[in-house]
Amino acid sequence: MKPEQLPLLNSVSAPAIHPDGTKAVVSVTRPDFDADTYVGQLWSVPLDTTKHPRRITRGFRDSSPSFSPDGLVLAFLRSDPEGKPQLFVVEAAGGEPQRMTDQHAGVGGFAWAPDSHRIAFVARVPEQGRYGTVDGVASGSEDPRLITANQYRMNGLGYTADQRQQVFVVEVPELGGEPAVAPRGRAAHEQPPPGTVGIPAAKQLTFGDSDHESPSFSADGSQLYFVAALHEGHDDDLVTSVYRVDAGGGEPTLVEPSNRSPRTVTGVRASADGRWLFFTAQDLGDTGKDFVARNGILFVMPIGGGEAVPLTDAEYLDVSGPLEPSGPASVLVLNTALGSVELLEVPAEGDITPLVHGSRVVIGATVAANGEIAVSLSDGSTMGDVASLERGELRLLTDFSAGLRNNSRLSEPLDFEAESSDGHPVHGWLVLPDGPGPHPVLLSIHGGPFAQYTSALFDEAQVYAAAGYAVVMCNPRGSAGYGQAHGRAIKERMGTLDMQDVLAFLDAALAGHKALDQDRVGIMGGSYGGYLTAWTIAHDHRFKAAIVERGFLDPVSFAGSSDIGWFFGTEYTGGTPGQMAAQSPMAVAEAVKTPTLVVHSENDLRCPVEQGQRYYSALKNQGVDTALLVFPGEDHELSRSGTPHHRRQRFEHILRWWAKYLPTASNNLEP
Repeated sequence: MKPEQLPLLNSVSAPAIHPDGTKAVVSVTRPDFDADTYVGQLWSVPLDTTKHPRRITRGFRDSSPSFSPDGLVLAFLRSDPEGKPQLFVVEAAGGEPQRMTDQHAGVGGFAWAPDSHRIAFVARVPEQGRYGTVDGVASGSEDPRLITANQYRMNGLGYTADQRQQVFVVEVPELGGEPAVAPRGRAAHEQPPPGTVGIPAAKQLTFGDSDHESPSFSADGSQLYFVAALHEGHDDDLVTSVYRVDAGGGEPTLVEPSNRSPRTVTGVRASADGRWLFFTAQDLGDTGKDFVARNGILFVMPIGGGEAVPLTDAEYLDVSGPLEPSGPASVLVLNTALGSVELLEVPAEGDITPLVHGSRVVIGATVAANGEIAVSLSDGSTMGDVASLERGELRLLTDFSAGLRNNSRLSEPLDFEAESSDGHPVHGWLVLPDGPGPHPVLLSIHGGPFAQYTSALFDEAQVYAAAGYAVVMCNPRGSAGYGQAHGRAIKERMGTLDMQDVLAFLDAALAGHKALDQDRVGIMGGSYGGYLTAWTIAHDHRFKAAIVERGFLDPVSFAGSSDIGWFFGTEYTGGTPGQMAAQSPMAVAEAVKTPTLVVHSENDLRCPVEQGQRYYSALKNQGVDTALLVFPGEDHELSRSGTPHHRRQRFEHILRWWAKYLPTASNNLEP
């Protein structure tokens, strides 16, 4: 894969399956160089393999499809080029989409009511006078912000307290009737202005000083459940809870017992039979902030209240949504496991059933009334496709990555396991370029640290392999998917077992594969991967060059500058100056001799740009061959969702750096 082939990367959403089980609808989104953003539309995918998928919308970026429970209407989000999504509905049989919202900051997630006549959605409500709500008042002319809490910014969003996300409900009108006409003349003075014509009024249900997430109706449609932090002191911990509000309005009520242990809730859903309430959550220890490597747990409790019982093992399973109903009293969940993402069915009472497992990454799944299951997934040959699940077997229904495969050679990741110096197993992959070698090697380290590499198609590894590099990537201790103890092994020990594991895995790859050139090795990583890269090159000088991207590089200044700095660093490194210094790449930067490219984004609030600037300055001042690559307008997500133009330039700069220190015949970019 070449950097200029980014527009061939088709990403697929979780599927929406029609209640009759005949078809699924997904959004297919791709980077577009001309628009310099992401464009996409909805596709209808028949579950009958004799029929072909077809595009059914023509919006700039259409996403998040969802059928009404009666199957007559399809709801989705449509974004304009400015990226503000609004809620639209269209008859499931086809027709002209009708806009349902006019939210200033756009709409987030949404959920249908059981009656198919209402939709709950979340949207940010900016304070008047901010974020363009008053003509002529630009961001630089807004009133100052008085900040008194720890949580006040979020990467990719900015300030949060003055644009809280709230829950709304909107009535869905009958479709197919006469279209609304904007009034003119005398009538214009007696009716709403043209900008609201044809758009039904939404009712705001929540007003609390917190972001409200994951709205879900009760089985009878009378109540709405959601997740928020409405407790006293919510800005100084990570605790969130499940709340309930009357679907017609009223004061929210805490659903969970107030004396339960601190945890953060990530999703909620009532069972189809109206008896149970499912939710996913992570424990937070006694402080309400100990988030380090906490596996997601599925809980269930009686709908009328009572004790919440865990349904999944907190040590060995790490579950998350979609919490899609799969029967009267069961839901579907995703489980991060051993470099994959599985699909599980979990009943309120009974045993867990694995539905999809193996070397795949499940994106999402939904179940029709007749039991048909549609699954979106990725693997080594696709960024995302749709399959049906029948009797435990997957039937592939789409091939959205055909254009990428037809225009470039994709390298299949080779799965293998190494043994760390203390005998601990380390799992990972090797992605090889064409030819017999010996190939220069790039040791790539993932972010997180509680995240994982998988065997699914990874654009980074494919670009480097196409340029002639063998890519070594593994899941060291600290990673997700191998048990909670595996993830928590580096708490207050960053740069110890994790560095030991990645180096042991690299050594095993070099020793076990003659196609690798053990004398020409580079190292790179982003976020936590940037941390471990910077830490490693201060302790191991074998590498010809390094790339440190958006790194967590100084725990001390991180605490005062990052959006998560008030808890992240102290929970991972410990909070004393001695602990921070003992695990800080900045504290050992003077030992670095490896030529290092530092990559950062100006709007990165997760690992602020000062982390990269100061690290670059330290290397520069001691004579290390170094360069600082800074992207304007981008944040922490540059490599994943930055503008397509910048993503291509990022790849080109990275390949130029490797061409300088690890030249190959396939890397034709001039250093």
